[in-house]
Amino acid sequence: MRIVRLSEFDDNSTIMADMVIVGAGPVGLTIAEHCCRQGRRVILVESGLETENPEHSALNEVENVGELQQEAQIRKRVEFHGSQAKFWSPDVQPFGVRCRALGGSTHAWAGKSAPFDALDFQARSWVPHSGWPVDREHIVPYLHRAMKVLNLSPKAPPECFDTGGLRSFYWQFARSRVDRLDVMRFGPEFLGRQPADIDVLLDATVRNIGLNSDVSRFSHIDVVSIGGKHARIEAEICVLAAGGIENARLLLASTEVLSKGVGNHNDVVGRYLMDHVEARVGRFPTDQMARLTKLFGFYGVHHEKRAHMFAHGLALTDGAQEREQVLNAAVFFSTERAPDDPWVALKKLLRSRSDDIGRDILSVAAGSGFIARGIGMKILSDRRTPKVFKDLVVNAAIALSPNLVADEFQSQGLPRKLTGLRMEAICEQAPNPASRISLSDRKDKFGVPIAKIDWRIGDLERKTLLRTAELSHQALAQAGLATPSLESWVTERRTQDLVIIDMAHTLGTTRMSTNPRTGVVDVNCKVHGINNLYVAGGSVFPTSGHANPTLMILSLAIRLADHLNLELARG
Repeated sequence: MRIVRLSEFDDNSTIMADMVIVGAGPVGLTIAEHCCRQGRRVILVESGLETENPEHSALNEVENVGELQQEAQIRKRVEFHGSQAKFWSPDVQPFGVRCRALGGSTHAWAGKSAPFDALDFQARSWVPHSGWPVDREHIVPYLHRAMKVLNLSPKAPPECFDTGGLRSFYWQFARSRVDRLDVMRFGPEFLGRQPADIDVLLDATVRNIGLNSDVSRFSHIDVVSIGGKHARIEAEICVLAAGGIENARLLLASTEVLSKGVGNHNDVVGRYLMDHVEARVGRFPTDQMARLTKLFGFYGVHHEKRAHMFAHGLALTDGAQEREQVLNAAVFFSTERAPDDPWVALKKLLRSRSDDIGRDILSVAAGSGFIARGIGMKILSDRRTPKVFKDLVVNAAIALSPNLVADEFQSQGLPRKLTGLRMEAICEQAPNPASRISLSDRKDKFGVPIAKIDWRIGDLERKTLLRTAELSHQALAQAGLATPSLESWVTERRTQDLVIIDMAHTLGTTRMSTNPRTGVVDVNCKVHGINNLYVAGGSVFPTSGHANPTLMILSLAIRLADHLNLELARG
């Protein structure tokens, strides 16, 4: 493996490769590792560096003209996304969370992973533009391979709930192989493996995708560094793996040969923009937490000498979705932090920012057990602590008390005093051609138009969240379990009061289809009409499901890598 920066090359260099992959996030890295062979040159092009920095993060700027304009939405976005990405800001990214660095979006994710349901692939009469050109059975072998990449267990805890149109659903968390106390970050994982036969070109932002004279084949990409160095990369195959926003933007902005952009002769590039839609449903009091967290909390499962973390929630059954004429949806449970949390009080005292010193001293004294446990976590996370010891402790902790381990991670190793349990609903978004990415009149520092986001939420999403809330409440009651105090928007059925934000799961902008009039890529993720240009990632999804998309994204990436290996073998 060789890692270089574009600034190290002479200006206007030409670089030759068998395959060039744009984007060194989890998709690009996975395809590169599956396609590298001795004697085959694969170049992985990344706009950023090994870690995030302000200069490259500024290139994530988008213009927002759709949802997310209200002050309440902006506040909620800051609360939800603000701690995820180091250089994220709502001004630069009023939609989405993007990370320009080796490892891409995994710099900011929580590792949450789950497979799609069989129904997600089917054409549903009540969901416009639904249906994939492949079914779930075709994807299953690639799902198992993607689980190995993500360090996931193929076996889950047993389903223990099936009442009132809801069933058990499990999310799993991808654990790092490098840092025992973190989720998987693809940059450090990749650097730790040092795979051979891959060249990584950093600080190389793509400005243009070039085609040959009859526009039937990809010929080159033009790249530029932050410092202004230019180069051209020529390859037999190009894969765009730059994410749901950037894949569409690059195709639309490449107008040297085609005025509408590459692959956009049917005006489909950038359309069908989707994300997941989430809302708080209700709250449970503290005296009900113990029983509910035992059932709907976290589970540890041992597989191949490692402990794996699962979170238990509830999802709508296929029958309930059809009967209610709603989208696929689920509910999950999360804890609420107490106002007198001892760590918050201690921070205020140490930083001389306490507005009530006596109260904060009492909070620290009362929470001394929490603080002692936190100090233990800090020792465990220290680099000097042997990895063997970390593995022993973490695997044992997951087996004995998975809820405690989840709380420790979510609070970044600082145990928190909790005051209640929340129930949240999340649902897929119906594909809508009017929900889209186009090009803004504003341009980035390299003269390329930035993406203009017109993300639209429809009545079907709001109806789905409402019915999911109501059905979940009924199902818990039927099962003899505690029911939450529902939010007022549910009890009054005022879906217009919902404060909806994006979940940073940008999908659908270069969708897969057998018909070029309704999609951008074919069943093999090849751009319609261009023989050697491919698109990878969530942008090819025809529908979004309710599950966090990374596992599905990597399944399709591995499937594409197999196809590309066959193409390269044929010469």
